[in-house]
Amino acid sequence: MKNKLLNNAAYDLKFLLNRGYRKKGALNFVSNKYLLNKDERNYLFRRTFSDSKSISRKGKIISLDEIVGRNIFVDGYNVLITSEIIINQEYDSLVMCDDGVLRDLKAVFGKYNMDINTEKVMLAVTNLMNQHHPLFINFLFDSPVSKSGELAKLTNSILEDHRVNGTAETVRNVDYELVKRSNASCGVVATSDGVIMDRVENILDIPYWFCMENNCSKNLE
Repeated sequence: MKNKLLNNAAYDLKFLLNRGYRKKGALNFVSNKYLLNKDERNYLFRRTFSDSKSISRKGKIISLDEIVGRNIFVDGYNVLITSEIIINQEYDSLVMCDDGVLRDLKAVFGKYNMDINTEKVMLAVTNLMNQHHPLFINFLFDSPVSKSGELAKLTNSILEDHRVNGTAETVRNVDYELVKRSNASCGVVATSDGVIMDRVENILDIPYWFCMENNCSKNLE
Protein backbone atom coordinates (compact mmCIF):
# COMPACT_ATOMS: atom_id res chain seq x y z
CA MET A 1 0.00 0.00 0.00
CA LYS A 2 2.95 2.31 0.53
CA ASN A 3 3.19 5.23 -1.93
CA LYS A 4 4.44 8.83 -1.96
CA LEU A 5 1.15 10.17 -0.59
CA LEU A 6 1.15 7.75 2.35
CA ASN A 7 4.85 8.36 2.99
CA ASN A 8 4.17 12.08 3.26
CA ALA A 9 1.14 11.46 5.47
CA ALA A 10 3.15 9.14 7.73
CA TYR A 11 5.89 11.79 8.02
CA ASP A 12 3.36 14.43 9.06
CA LEU A 13 1.65 12.09 11.53
CA LYS A 14 4.95 11.15 13.17
CA PHE A 15 5.87 14.84 13.36
CA LEU A 16 2.69 15.56 15.31
CA LEU A 17 3.02 12.48 17.54
CA ASN A 18 6.60 13.43 18.41
CA ARG A 19 5.27 16.77 19.62
CA GLY A 20 2.77 15.20 21.96
CA TYR A 21 -0.44 15.35 19.96
CA ARG A 22 -2.96 12.60 20.66
CA LYS A 23 -3.00 10.00 17.95
CA LYS A 24 -6.71 10.13 17.19
CA GLY A 25 -6.75 13.87 16.59
CA ALA A 26 -3.44 13.85 14.72
CA LEU A 27 -4.59 11.00 12.50
CA ASN A 28 -7.85 12.78 11.68
CA PHE A 29 -5.99 15.99 10.83
CA VAL A 30 -3.48 14.23 8.55
CA SER A 31 -6.12 12.02 6.93
CA ASN A 32 -8.28 15.02 6.09
CA LYS A 33 -5.29 16.95 4.76
CA TYR A 34 -4.35 14.15 2.36
CA LEU A 35 -7.94 12.99 1.67
CA LEU A 36 -7.13 9.46 2.81
CA ASN A 37 -9.68 6.66 2.53
CA LYS A 38 -10.57 4.20 5.29
CA ASP A 39 -7.88 1.65 4.35
CA GLU A 40 -5.19 4.32 4.17
CA ARG A 41 -6.20 5.67 7.58
CA ASN A 42 -6.02 2.15 9.01
CA TYR A 43 -2.55 1.72 7.49
CA LEU A 44 -1.28 4.87 9.19
CA PHE A 45 -2.95 4.02 12.48
CA ARG A 46 -1.36 0.59 12.68
CA ARG A 47 2.06 1.50 11.29
CA THR A 48 3.01 4.94 12.59
CA PHE A 49 4.12 5.80 16.13
CA SER A 50 6.14 8.46 17.90
CA ASP A 51 9.87 7.92 18.26
CA SER A 52 9.59 7.53 22.04
CA LYS A 53 6.80 4.95 21.77
CA SER A 54 8.72 3.02 19.12
CA ILE A 55 11.93 2.95 21.16
CA SER A 56 10.09 1.82 24.29
CA ARG A 57 8.31 -1.04 22.57
CA LYS A 58 11.32 -2.18 20.54
CA GLY A 59 13.25 -2.48 23.78
CA LYS A 60 10.80 -5.13 24.99
CA ILE A 61 10.89 -7.37 21.90
CA ILE A 62 12.85 -10.60 22.31
CA SER A 63 13.89 -13.30 19.85
CA LEU A 64 12.75 -16.91 19.75
CA ASP A 65 16.10 -17.97 21.19
CA GLU A 66 15.27 -16.05 24.36
CA ILE A 67 12.08 -17.95 25.26
CA VAL A 68 13.90 -21.05 26.52
CA GLY A 69 12.49 -22.07 29.89
CA ARG A 70 9.99 -19.20 30.01
CA ASN A 71 6.20 -19.01 30.18
CA ILE A 72 4.62 -17.74 26.96
CA PHE A 73 1.19 -16.11 27.00
CA VAL A 74 -0.30 -15.90 23.52
CA ASP A 75 -2.82 -13.29 22.37
CA GLY A 76 -4.67 -15.98 20.43
CA TYR A 77 -6.63 -14.12 17.77
CA ASN A 78 -3.96 -11.47 17.33
CA VAL A 79 -1.31 -14.08 16.49
CA LEU A 80 -3.63 -16.42 14.58
CA ILE A 81 -5.06 -13.85 12.17
CA THR A 82 -1.69 -12.35 11.17
CA SER A 83 -0.09 -15.80 10.83
CA GLU A 84 -2.99 -16.98 8.69
CA ILE A 85 -2.40 -14.07 6.32
CA ILE A 86 1.20 -15.27 5.94
CA ILE A 87 0.03 -18.82 5.19
CA ASN A 88 -2.35 -17.43 2.57
CA GLN A 89 0.48 -15.30 1.10
CA GLU A 90 -1.60 -12.13 1.36
CA TYR A 91 1.53 -10.06 1.74
CA ASP A 92 -0.14 -6.79 0.74
CA SER A 93 -2.03 -7.04 4.04
CA LEU A 94 1.18 -7.04 6.12
CA VAL A 95 3.27 -4.12 7.30
CA MET A 96 6.37 -3.74 9.46
CA CYS A 97 5.55 -1.00 11.91
CA ASP A 98 7.57 1.79 13.51
CA ASP A 99 7.43 0.06 16.90
CA GLY A 100 9.15 -3.06 15.60
CA VAL A 101 6.33 -5.58 15.11
CA LEU A 102 4.62 -7.09 12.09
CA ARG A 103 0.92 -6.24 11.82
CA ASP A 104 -1.86 -7.07 9.42
CA LEU A 105 -4.20 -4.55 7.83
CA LYS A 106 -7.27 -6.77 7.77
CA ALA A 107 -9.06 -4.82 10.51
CA VAL A 108 -10.75 -7.98 11.78
CA PHE A 109 -12.32 -6.77 15.01
CA GLY A 110 -14.44 -9.09 17.12
CA LYS A 111 -14.94 -11.72 14.45
CA TYR A 112 -13.10 -14.74 13.08
CA ASN A 113 -14.23 -17.56 10.80
CA MET A 114 -12.54 -20.91 11.26
CA ASP A 115 -11.63 -22.64 7.98
CA ILE A 116 -9.38 -25.36 6.60
CA ASN A 117 -6.26 -23.30 7.36
CA THR A 118 -7.01 -22.73 11.03
CA GLU A 119 -5.61 -26.02 12.29
CA LYS A 120 -2.61 -25.73 9.96
CA VAL A 121 -1.77 -22.28 11.28
CA MET A 122 -2.22 -23.18 14.95
CA LEU A 123 0.01 -26.24 14.52
CA ALA A 124 2.69 -24.21 12.74
CA VAL A 125 2.64 -21.48 15.40
CA THR A 126 2.79 -24.03 18.21
CA ASN A 127 5.68 -25.91 16.61
CA LEU A 128 7.58 -22.68 15.99
CA MET A 129 7.52 -21.83 19.69
CA ASN A 130 8.00 -25.37 20.97
CA GLN A 131 11.21 -25.79 18.94
CA HIS A 132 12.74 -23.20 21.25
CA HIS A 133 11.77 -25.02 24.45
CA PRO A 134 9.57 -22.66 26.44
CA LEU A 135 8.49 -23.82 29.87
CA PHE A 136 4.76 -23.44 29.19
CA ILE A 137 2.52 -21.98 26.45
CA ASN A 138 -0.84 -20.45 27.35
CA PHE A 139 -3.14 -19.48 24.46
CA LEU A 140 -5.92 -17.04 25.37
CA PHE A 141 -8.97 -16.41 23.16
CA ASP A 142 -11.72 -13.83 23.63
CA SER A 143 -14.83 -15.60 24.92
CA PRO A 144 -17.22 -12.98 23.45
CA VAL A 145 -16.00 -13.88 19.94
CA SER A 146 -18.03 -16.61 18.21
CA LYS A 147 -16.38 -20.04 17.98
CA SER A 148 -13.70 -19.20 20.57
CA GLY A 149 -14.59 -22.33 22.53
CA GLU A 150 -14.11 -24.49 19.44
CA LEU A 151 -10.80 -22.79 18.69
CA ALA A 152 -9.53 -23.35 22.24
CA LYS A 153 -10.59 -27.00 22.00
CA LEU A 154 -8.75 -27.40 18.69
CA THR A 155 -5.64 -25.78 20.14
CA ASN A 156 -5.71 -28.03 23.21
CA SER A 157 -5.92 -31.06 20.93
CA ILE A 158 -2.85 -29.88 19.04
CA LEU A 159 -0.95 -29.30 22.27
CA GLU A 160 -1.88 -32.74 23.58
CA ASP A 161 -1.20 -34.60 20.31
CA HIS A 162 2.25 -33.06 20.00
CA ARG A 163 3.07 -33.33 23.70
CA VAL A 164 3.51 -29.60 24.17
CA ASN A 165 3.38 -28.34 27.74
CA GLY A 166 0.59 -25.80 27.50
CA THR A 167 -3.11 -25.04 27.46
CA ALA A 168 -5.66 -22.97 25.56
CA GLU A 169 -8.66 -21.28 27.12
CA THR A 170 -11.25 -18.58 26.61
CA VAL A 171 -11.39 -15.52 28.85
CA ARG A 172 -13.61 -12.46 28.85
CA ASN A 173 -10.79 -9.93 28.90
CA VAL A 174 -7.72 -11.22 27.10
CA ASP A 175 -5.74 -7.99 27.47
CA TYR A 176 -6.14 -7.97 31.24
CA GLU A 177 -5.26 -11.65 31.63
CA LEU A 178 -2.18 -11.40 29.41
CA VAL A 179 -0.80 -8.51 31.43
CA LYS A 180 -1.67 -10.02 34.81
CA ARG A 181 -0.35 -13.50 34.08
CA SER A 182 2.85 -12.43 32.36
CA ASN A 183 3.78 -9.87 34.99
CA ALA A 184 3.10 -12.37 37.78
CA SER A 185 5.46 -14.95 36.30
CA CYS A 186 8.06 -12.84 34.47
CA GLY A 187 6.55 -14.31 31.32
CA VAL A 188 6.59 -13.32 27.68
CA VAL A 189 3.52 -12.06 25.80
CA ALA A 190 3.07 -12.93 22.13
CA THR A 191 1.13 -10.02 20.64
CA SER A 192 1.30 -6.95 18.43
CA ASP A 193 -1.43 -5.13 20.35
CA GLY A 194 0.06 -1.79 21.32
CA VAL A 195 -1.98 -1.40 24.51
CA ILE A 196 -0.68 -4.73 25.79
CA MET A 197 2.87 -4.05 24.63
CA ASP A 198 2.99 -0.92 26.76
CA ARG A 199 2.02 -2.83 29.91
CA VAL A 200 4.28 -5.90 29.81
CA GLU A 201 8.01 -6.52 30.10
CA ASN A 202 8.80 -8.81 27.16
CA ILE A 203 7.15 -9.28 23.77
CA LEU A 204 7.45 -12.06 21.22
CA ASP A 205 6.40 -11.24 17.66
CA ILE A 206 5.42 -14.71 16.44
CA PRO A 207 4.12 -13.63 13.00
CA TYR A 208 7.48 -11.96 12.28
CA TRP A 209 9.39 -15.16 12.99
CA PHE A 210 6.74 -17.17 11.18
CA CYS A 211 7.29 -14.88 8.20
CA MET A 212 11.05 -15.41 8.37
CA GLU A 213 10.51 -19.17 8.43
CA ASN A 214 8.30 -18.93 5.34
CA ASN A 215 10.74 -16.67 3.46
CA CYS A 216 8.25 -13.86 3.03
CA SER A 217 10.34 -11.04 4.51
CA LYS A 218 11.24 -9.75 1.04
CA ASN A 219 7.55 -9.06 0.46
CA LEU A 220 7.17 -6.81 3.49
CA GLU A 221 7.01 -3.05 3.26
